[in-house]
Amino acid sequence: MKNTTRRTTGRALALLAGAAVTALALTACSSGGGASSGGGSGKVDGSITLQTWALTPTYTDYLNGVIKGFEKEHPGAEVKLQDQPGDGYADKVLSQASSNSLPDVINLPPDIALPLAKRGYLQDVSKDDSKLASTYVAGALDSYKYKGMTGTYGYPWYLNTDVDYWNKSMFDKCGLDADNPPKTTDDLFTQAKTMHDKCPDDYLMSRKPGLGDFTLAGVKVLNSDGTKFTFADSSKAADLIDRYKTAYQDGYMPSNVLNSDYLGNSTLFTQQKVAWTTGGATALSDMIKNNPSLKGNVVVSPALDTPPLYVQGLSVSSKSKHLATAEAFAQYMTNAKNQEAFAHLVNIFPSTTSSQSDPYFSKDDGTVNGKARVLANEALKEAKVLNPVQANSAMTDFLDQQIALAMKGQVSAKQALETAQTKMNTLLANS
Repeated sequence: MKNTTRRTTGRALALLAGAAVTALALTACSSGGGASSGGGSGKVDGSITLQTWALTPTYTDYLNGVIKGFEKEHPGAEVKLQDQPGDGYADKVLSQASSNSLPDVINLPPDIALPLAKRGYLQDVSKDDSKLASTYVAGALDSYKYKGMTGTYGYPWYLNTDVDYWNKSMFDKCGLDADNPPKTTDDLFTQAKTMHDKCPDDYLMSRKPGLGDFTLAGVKVLNSDGTKFTFADSSKAADLIDRYKTAYQDGYMPSNVLNSDYLGNSTLFTQQKVAWTTGGATALSDMIKNNPSLKGNVVVSPALDTPPLYVQGLSVSSKSKHLATAEAFAQYMTNAKNQEAFAHLVNIFPSTTSSQSDPYFSKDDGTVNGKARVLANEALKEAKVLNPVQANSAMTDFLDQQIALAMKGQVSAKQALETAQTKMNTLLANS
């Protein structure tokens, strides 16, 4: 899987947990953080179904522990667990909704939740939970609020973000200071030129821009009601592509960045062919595993500009026969204690604001991995979803192709953006 900067989606985050390698099993987290009051106007009892995404069998013990704790607090309630495989999950959920078999509590990232919320299948959980804003990280909660709609359509469950990794020896060799790596996109271009001037065969940059970069550049990517893409209407977007085009044609990044055989900046960084990549707080462990010579040779810093936010959540079916129970369970599963226990098992972060002071996430243990975890935890206070959830993979793939043509000089940046916007708006209107 190619690992390009700032393009992790909700789907990738769901699979992150399922693919993580850990032998730990949770046995004591199920007591939670106090009794859940529940939502709706009904009693917290009856049988509901929780659907997760690619989390079993690795985390079956954890999930069953949370369920057991909830059932202990609410003796009249029963929670049945069902897990769906990673592939085809969005189609599966839409099929469940259309056949009136949507589970009561569903593991949904914001992009998959959106079409369900639009069609009235998901409960506006803000109706019954006045403590949402004080409980969850603002950016995570905002990701379940959609343009053109009122309400909040999911409880944030677990989060991730990126930090930046820099190759110290390449910095030292090419006239850069690894203790002062780029902090902004402007810095990145400046230092990429320095590296190229000193070391023509080495590279700092190795990626194309995307929708998230337009957001960072102050471009209005989507209109106010979420029905049309508007990025091509801004000269800032074309200016950004032209800036990348110049950097590419001046040799600041590998020529194969625009080719179909491009391996991704994480792979090139691991191979020590480029000096920068982004990744989660534990990405360095995998890099060193694949290339032990990186050990002691990597510096970590916060993500450039505004850090990206990747979100998974639990939504509640508006058709649930036991709405109060479903909302109470979603609150319980996403409370601070249960989230922290999960985040100690998986390489993710809790969405609860109180968890940010947990020493596991907030205290630097003196290692690069420890520093990365602290930086990521701090970043979550201001991280934002940079790619609008309305943009699916077919849309972003087409945009990516057009940007590549512009960077090669085959079309103008303006033409590439207009072509992409027209196509993406057609896809959006038909979605």
